[in-house]
Amino acid sequence: MTAPPSEVTATATATGTAPLLRTHGLTKHFPIRRGLLGRAVGRVRAVDGVDLTVPAGRTVALVGESGCGKSTLGRCLMRVFEPTSGEISYRRTDGTVIDLAKLDERALKPYRSEIRLVFQDPFASLNPRMTLLQIIGEPLRVNLGLGAAETEERVAELLRRVGLRPEYLRRYPNAFSGGQRQRVGIARALALAPRMVVADEAVSALDVSVRAQILNLLKDLQDESDLTYLFISHDLGVVEYMADEIAVMYVGKVVETGATDELYGQPLHPYTEALLSAVPEPDPGARRRERVVLRGEVADASNVPQGCPFHPRCFYARDRCRTEVPALREIAPGRTSACHFAGELELKGCRA
Repeated sequence: MTAPPSEVTATATATGTAPLLRTHGLTKHFPIRRGLLGRAVGRVRAVDGVDLTVPAGRTVALVGESGCGKSTLGRCLMRVFEPTSGEISYRRTDGTVIDLAKLDERALKPYRSEIRLVFQDPFASLNPRMTLLQIIGEPLRVNLGLGAAETEERVAELLRRVGLRPEYLRRYPNAFSGGQRQRVGIARALALAPRMVVADEAVSALDVSVRAQILNLLKDLQDESDLTYLFISHDLGVVEYMADEIAVMYVGKVVETGATDELYGQPLHPYTEALLSAVPEPDPGARRRERVVLRGEVADASNVPQGCPFHPRCFYARDRCRTEVPALREIAPGRTSACHFAGELELKGCRA
């Protein structure tokens, strides 16, 4: 446990436009232990030096294949996982900025109510032995010290807000469908009026029709409460609907960022091009795009290839890619890419 830092690490110059949250060099490595004494023989680079900016009131999507580090990054931001190194700069309501990565558990507690998490699995994330009143009301009792009557009133209002009937508050999770359970999870996340919500694959376990309802609910709640979302997903069709900006991850690193429309229209990294080629075409009569089928599997985060981590699967790889790690750099205003030849390659998007 680390000691709390000095009160303020920086000051936002323009509170209205400054990022709500920003990471710099954020890293999370898991040791690989073997033998009777559990000696560390290697490490898994789950998150490896990520710089990410989340503007206030916007939705930033984190996308990539399974195993690329998306969920680990989200849990580092929540301090569910302790970062190995790096900064998590968070802008407080008074405009000052503090590094959440350096706070100990006691100093971190006030901020846990401001950044909340919606889990992927609506069945595993709710305690089957607790009623909705207990599940949603627990944060209210622990953090705000509300009494029984006031807790029940607040829980009933939260249920209404997410489209559930207040009469359900004494029922158990097994009485509800997957979509209804996810609404309960969202109500629990909103209980303490957070400023930011990390939605970790929040709709991937749901049927398509239910998925649309939850996505619309998240958008409505964002409009009502000026919420900021970090939306973690591997479904680029869903991301296109939800996100204002996108960050693409590969083997623990962000390899491209940009506004959604620009990134879908003109990717700047070969990995992004491959992901976009798999997005379904909304017009059945439209000409089918050529699918980019990548070779092999996602690189092993415990044994990352030398040079660009993506080069063994990249159709555009050159000698430089095999020896030199590309830096994430700005290619155009608001667009970054970690490709040596970004801006030179003619990559295909999935939207005009």
